[in-house]
Amino acid sequence: TIVALMANAFLELGYGVLVLDTDESNTGLDRMLGFGGPSRPIMELRQRFPSGETKPGADWVKQRGISFLDIPGEYLLARDNLRLLSTGKIVEPFQGCACSMAELAGDLARKLVLKDKEIVLMDTEAGIESFGRGVERGADTVLIAVEPSSESLALAEKIFYMADGLGIKQVRVILNKVPSEKVEGRVLEEVARKKLKVIGSLYLDSQISDASLEGNVPPSDSSAQKAMKEIATRLLNES
Repeated sequence: TIVALMANAFLELGYGVLVLDTDESNTGLDRMLGFGGPSRPIMELRQRFPSGETKPGADWVKQRGISFLDIPGEYLLARDNLRLLSTGKIVEPFQGCACSMAELAGDLARKLVLKDKEIVLMDTEAGIESFGRGVERGADTVLIAVEPSSESLALAEKIFYMADGLGIKQVRVILNKVPSEKVEGRVLEEVARKKLKVIGSLYLDSQISDASLEGNVPPSDSSAQKAMKEIATRLLNES
């Protein structure tokens, strides 16, 4: 949901946005972004033959630099200045671990070459497993969604440590599902104690909850969407 809100915010600010879905579990990001179905996973390009070659048609993945226009349309969902690309999902029992998907996602993120006013948002799975696989090593900034719980705060501290280990120095916290100013203040105190920097807060929003339940696009007039535009603007000013 946060990625969908952020993508819409950057679109409104005049950016071309590529959303890279690297979460091998959760589905539905395509619906939240206003598309009618999932994109074709690029993981199928990694089908290996005895010679070690990739599947035919995968030459673009081997390029040193990959622009938005280099990505074949058959793997993209696109409208206006928004593109969605998915590495793939675990869909069958005994399919195996998602390590190969993580390797592909990390490799692709490092090779992407952006023009002026283009941005890539990587949607990773919750937790630290993607850091253990190095998926984020091509990122400029790591954003941590922190909810009002001790478990979430402890995980944020661990993510900060992992991001630093990948050489990512810009780590920012988005307070998520904040129920009140009082709770926000308490969480801000804890975050500051852990020496993490908050970039903004998203309060509990019934419009977002309703849209999530129905699998719909987050309303553009919601308070959460307005708050996310402010967060996106702050991120741009920091870069």
